[in-house]
Amino acid sequence: MEPINIITSKAVPLPLPNIDTDQIIPKQFLKRIERTGYGEFLFFDWRYDLDTPDHVEERKDFVLNKPEYKGAEILIAEKNFGCGSSREHAAWAINQYGFRAVIAPTFADIFFSNAGKNGIVLARLTEEEVQTLLERCTKNPEHKLTINLEAQTVTDDQGFSAHFDIDPFRKYCLLNGLDDIGLTLRHKDSLDKFEQTHDKDFWSAPKTAA
Repeated sequence: MEPINIITSKAVPLPLPNIDTDQIIPKQFLKRIERTGYGEFLFFDWRYDLDTPDHVEERKDFVLNKPEYKGAEILIAEKNFGCGSSREHAAWAINQYGFRAVIAPTFADIFFSNAGKNGIVLARLTEEEVQTLLERCTKNPEHKLTINLEAQTVTDDQGFSAHFDIDPFRKYCLLNGLDDIGLTLRHKDSLDKFEQTHDKDFWSAPKTAA
């Protein structure tokens, strides 16, 4: 997982509440055995015309298909983002599409945890603050925001400035690029030492006759 601190990017406005994980990554893609390649299926039912052959024709009116928003690393949505099932695939799809942060008033608890473990900064702002950003990014697709994880702020060049709270442990992990595996590997030397000692004690212990 790559360390994250400052993200400066244009943002994709998605002004909808209660966006659930089945909308983020539909259930038919959960059968895949790989952990990569989910970005192309993000918001699949909204991005593609399901009435066309093979469902490959993009809906031109959906925001992710508009060329002016290509390359955006920030997604803005309304309250209760990531509700629904606990599938971690939702966080994979968002991250692998290219989003490094999501701004919303509230997030579902399990999605909030999954996102942090997959290198996504979640910034909870007030509904009024989110509406301001949605309006600015809708009016001007080139409008850029800066998320400073260390300072826990979201700012723009028009005077907007807001603070967001984040759990200190999750902040530490994001700043240092540590997922669950990375956290475990910090103790590699101690784990190796334990295994060596355990193996030595186990194999040298006297065997009891059956």
